Amino acid sequence: MPTSLRLGLFYAAIFIGTGASLPYIPVWFRAQGLSGAQIGVILAAPMMVRIVISPMLAIWADGFSLRRTPLFILGLGAAVAYGAMGLIHGFWAWLAAWLLGACLLGTIAPLGDVLGLRLSRREGFAYAWSRGIGSLAFVAGNIGMGALLTVLKPDLVLYWTVGAALLAALASFGLPPEPVHEGDASPRTSRLRGTADLLRNRPFLLAIAGSGVIQATHAFYYGFSALLWRRQEIGEIYIGLLWGLGVLVEIAFLWFGEPIRRRIRPEWMVAIGGAAALVRWTALAFSPPLWLLFPLQALHALSFMASFMGSLALIERYAPPHAASAAQTLSSACAGGLFIGLATLMSGPLFDAFGALGYLGMTAMTLVGLGATAMLIRRP
Repeated sequence: MPTSLRLGLFYAAIFIGTGASLPYIPVWFRAQGLSGAQIGVILAAPMMVRIVISPMLAIWADGFSLRRTPLFILGLGAAVAYGAMGLIHGFWAWLAAWLLGACLLGTIAPLGDVLGLRLSRREGFAYAWSRGIGSLAFVAGNIGMGALLTVLKPDLVLYWTVGAALLAALASFGLPPEPVHEGDASPRTSRLRGTADLLRNRPFLLAIAGSGVIQATHAFYYGFSALLWRRQEIGEIYIGLLWGLGVLVEIAFLWFGEPIRRRIRPEWMVAIGGAAALVRWTALAFSPPLWLLFPLQALHALSFMASFMGSLALIERYAPPHAASAAQTLSSACAGGLFIGLATLMSGPLFDAFGALGYLGMTAMTLVGLGATAMLIRRP
């Protein structure tokens, strides 16, 4: 089996689980009797602590001989943590189990990115094609779970999440036995030196700030777009189509945009994503009509995916090889954890006070991300 397909199946195993759990685990928590506020705390907790836990797990992962070994352990640990949720009871117990499982599973993807980028560069296949299989699996998990919940109980969400984590662990053994360390560098020396080098690396920190903040501006859209569209009396079927279009153009960008990405510097790729976000959030702030929402949703291919793909290349460029795992997980923890967690906390009050105009808060955040990216572009 080609390496690109093996990598794609690995991503599919990860994202078919998150495609189901991300929108529907609140349904399971609600069925257990938790309030909306309690569910919000449980869901936000992993976002806020990943900035600390994910880099620590990356440093731990670099202590192994092969890159796929910690991926298996993390997937297995996530499955155990999620499975424990069905055996325990109470807010604090569920909070602890979900926090552990989400942090372990959330670290697998950036560690897989390190392996995938290295393999694609050496073997000459398009990494984005493999990642696109993961995005397609995310859609399948989302649609599949939504359909099954119309006839089955919410416990299915938990069973699916546990099974997907186990599948991700097993899929890691299908990846090539890529070594973590090259040459004679000892694991301990490489890990400690790599972490210190990252914290002193100004271009690396600018790359994290620029791309991470732009990706985090999607927080208001994720949390409140459906509610705002309902206020506009847009039907549920159109809301589903709008969300589906965002994911479909993301996949199209991954599968068919490789020739474009090869010609554009990653700094400019992030900047293009930021420019698309500026247009998208500013337009959505003024509640455009349904016909205009579809082209605005198509900008998701740039506002999110172009920023994400550009960030992967930037982090790989500016991080030294002995710190590749820590670099990608730190970037992921900032963009998908700390930054979007803070943006989510800000989005609630913006929605309550300003409604759709709250999108302008995301416009302001985008300008911050573009400012950091501009500093990178100006470098020789």
